[in-house]
Amino acid sequence: MNNGRRRNNGEKPKDFKKSMLLLFNYCKPYFIPVLLAVILAMISSILSIIGPDQLRKITNLITEGLMTGINIEKIKKIAILLLIIYGISAIFSYIEQVIMAIVTNKFSKQLRREITEKINRMPLKYFDKNSYGDILSRVTNDVDTLSMTLNQSLANLVSAITLLIGSIIMMIITNGLMALTAMASSIIGFAFMIGVISKSQKYFSKLQDEIGDLNGHIEEMYAGHNVVKVYNGLDEANQKFDEINDSLFENVRKSQFLSGLMHPFMGFIGNFGYVCVCIVGALLTMNNVIDFGVIVAFMLYVRLFTQPLNQIAQGLSSMQSCAAASERVFEFLNEEEMASEENIKTKLNRSEVKGAITFDHVKFGYNDDKMIIKDFSVKVNPGEKIAIVGPTGAGKTTMVNLLMKFYDVKSGDIIIDGVSIKNLTRQNIHDLFIMVLQNTWVFEGSIKENIKYNKTKVDDKKIEEVCKIVGLHHFIKSLPQGYDTILTDNDTLSSGQKQLLTIARGMIEDAPFLILDEATSSVDTRTEELVQKAMDKLTEGRTSFIIAHRLSTIKNADLILMMQEGNIVEVGTHEELLKLNGKYAELYNSQFEKVID
Repeated sequence: MNNGRRRNNGEKPKDFKKSMLLLFNYCKPYFIPVLLAVILAMISSILSIIGPDQLRKITNLITEGLMTGINIEKIKKIAILLLIIYGISAIFSYIEQVIMAIVTNKFSKQLRREITEKINRMPLKYFDKNSYGDILSRVTNDVDTLSMTLNQSLANLVSAITLLIGSIIMMIITNGLMALTAMASSIIGFAFMIGVISKSQKYFSKLQDEIGDLNGHIEEMYAGHNVVKVYNGLDEANQKFDEINDSLFENVRKSQFLSGLMHPFMGFIGNFGYVCVCIVGALLTMNNVIDFGVIVAFMLYVRLFTQPLNQIAQGLSSMQSCAAASERVFEFLNEEEMASEENIKTKLNRSEVKGAITFDHVKFGYNDDKMIIKDFSVKVNPGEKIAIVGPTGAGKTTMVNLLMKFYDVKSGDIIIDGVSIKNLTRQNIHDLFIMVLQNTWVFEGSIKENIKYNKTKVDDKKIEEVCKIVGLHHFIKSLPQGYDTILTDNDTLSSGQKQLLTIARGMIEDAPFLILDEATSSVDTRTEELVQKAMDKLTEGRTSFIIAHRLSTIKNADLILMMQEGNIVEVGTHEELLKLNGKYAELYNSQFEKVID
């Protein structure tokens, strides 16, 4: 199980401004539609601000009409104008919401595509150090958070700021003293909002990290569920889950508590502003400084003034989650990639490759301070079957990873048909190899699709021939739909059947090199004999590398390399190494030793 999960405990809070700048810089391709949505939101807000002034006129007309007679026609014209204003405002607001929905969905689609492409460019060491659950959380949860926040908060923030500034201007124009009264009551709200944002941001950052940690833990426990149960690890797994879950709960509680204070407090400030406006307005009306319509208009202005404060508070709260999510997404997008191969023009054609490989003083270590492969040199002739054996940790699988260019050698070189792999692209190298691994991989789809994976010009007859060779044909024919049977995660294929299926997939691929990494480890002895015959046919005419712990399966190898601590300690055929009576003979004979009580 992956223990490379990175925790955020004790880290400094993420930089809110830096995260938002990265996000806005990434949104540059959507500048025009977002700008249009912002302009529509501003126009909608400005039209909303004009409304109270028209209501003030209606109120004054009604007040004057109580004395002399109400001018219904004039009131009707103003009412119609008011309806038109609010109607246009609603239409613009709707169009703005549609534009933002389209933009944010395109944004999230592009972001997911770039993350997927980024995954294909990432070195294998990144996935060795990070849990799959945390990576999936960045692709799903964090991108969704970004999308929802941009959709719901960006235009609302612009609209709120426009309403705030516009209502202040209209209040000052209408009456300066009452404008000061309304704004003074809201200064406390601004100070409170800034304080809450500064305190809560660190919890939003930790919240997103904890979600990734939780997803990573669940993915690990689910993938290794059988191992956890067999080794009675449920208590420990639950304890770790509770630790992460409790930490997540605390961050959710603190972040939501602090951000949740904004809405009720700003509501209180808004109501307090109503009271202040009513009191000051009543005093001014009694002294004939203003008319009653000004009080009505100011009550609406106060609502327009406090409403954007609530929206700004909620928007900034959402933006904190957005900043934390964007930090994680862009952290992944900025991770170091595999070296670019754009300048590599050399290419080996698989039909022309003879099959010679030379390892020339290869040195490699996953960490610079610890070399695993210390000085590996060997020359492999075309068509030879090379077996690599040795104790666990000797560097056998590491050699395969270097040969496939999953990792780059620290020094030395690997040469294929006279061409250094440094001068070949990874895609070209992978095209030259058939690879059957110890870990089986079966995806959801029919058995036929699994076998001819990524091969388009393979007919059903060829698939059946291969399955007969590996001993799968009878089993497949016993299934309800035969070769068209759909395989899912719930299917109860044995490990051996899965391994045979992956071996059949390898036989479909026609390449000059073959790598078998413990390919028969999951099959029984009887099946192993059948598979061994299939492997002998598969290796004919191909340069083959076989990594095996069952030494009985490599007796007919042309050359056996005995590795220990990253070096070749013995070289020869099976009979030669047994006569040498060295490390290989010791390893081979240990298979037949019996423990006597």
